[in-house]
Amino acid sequence: MFDKFEWIASRYEELSEAIVQSVVIADTAYYQACLKERSALEPQVEVWRRYQRLQDAIAQAEEMLADPDLADMAREELDVLLPQKSAMEQELRILLLPRDPDDDRSVIIEVRGGAGGEESCLFAADVVRMYSRYAERCGFRVEPIYTQETELGGVKECAFSIVGSGAFARMKYESGVHRVQRIPVTEANGKRQTSTITVAVLPEAEDVDIDIDPGDLRIDTYRASGHGGQHINKTDSAVRITHLPTGMVAACQSERSQIQNRARAMQLLRTRLLEEKRTASDAAYAENRRIQVGTGDRSERIRTYNFHEGRVTDHRIGLTIYAIHSIMDGDLDEIIDALKAEEQAAKLRSLT
Repeated sequence: MFDKFEWIASRYEELSEAIVQSVVIADTAYYQACLKERSALEPQVEVWRRYQRLQDAIAQAEEMLADPDLADMAREELDVLLPQKSAMEQELRILLLPRDPDDDRSVIIEVRGGAGGEESCLFAADVVRMYSRYAERCGFRVEPIYTQETELGGVKECAFSIVGSGAFARMKYESGVHRVQRIPVTEANGKRQTSTITVAVLPEAEDVDIDIDPGDLRIDTYRASGHGGQHINKTDSAVRITHLPTGMVAACQSERSQIQNRARAMQLLRTRLLEEKRTASDAAYAENRRIQVGTGDRSERIRTYNFHEGRVTDHRIGLTIYAIHSIMDGDLDEIIDALKAEEQAAKLRSLT
């Protein structure tokens, strides 16, 4: 492990020297690649340097043990430093775990109403808001793609992107079935109901990831739907793209411009096709998904939101938090951090 970190520190220094060289700066593509690699190595280098400083402090304390006048102070210092060393070595092991290659990507999230009729769609709208608020807390940007709404303001189906480096690393645990237990606003008798929605989180594809033949596409335009009044689009700006070989359809109606909607629909289609391609043929990609907490499959029930008891329970790790309103307001860090820790533990177990 230590040899690996010595190499990482050496590579980091090499990149730090390279990015100030005029010949490297002049080569834009190479310069950006160096910056990206250096940025990826920086967290590991910082922990390694802290560990080296801790090692030096322990060595000095052990030398002090030979001096009778300093021995008691040295023992007290070692009582503090040695547990820190164990914790930091565990942190270093985690930093060496294989990273999901998609962690730095932006994401496209698709939310659909499931069992429960109108109440399911209303909860889907709540979850879309929850993710949007969480994205804002993380400093990410939310970009709508399309929304199919109900008369009561629920969401039958919605797709949006969360843009920012590391968005997939935070959001990837959300794929699956989310269950809600509450009294619907549509329920006149005050009877609690159980409903479900499905969430899919896809790492956003880049142009170089997958090649799409324009001849394989059918592109239709139509008038975007809305609540009425000023929200009704009077031009055919919405775009629906069908990939003829697979029958896969992607649509976008969030922008006023047909050109912008077409670009977003293509991004959604490209992302879906890449996910399907990887899942079907890439064993390494499938293993990456398997070792995450849960399978990430939309058929897997991952979480229950019980409004009567004020709790949210993540079934994959048995975590229950009695703070449903703050969670629905986008305070997801406690859940996501716990899921990330469990994924890291699973990876460590797989290496032993």
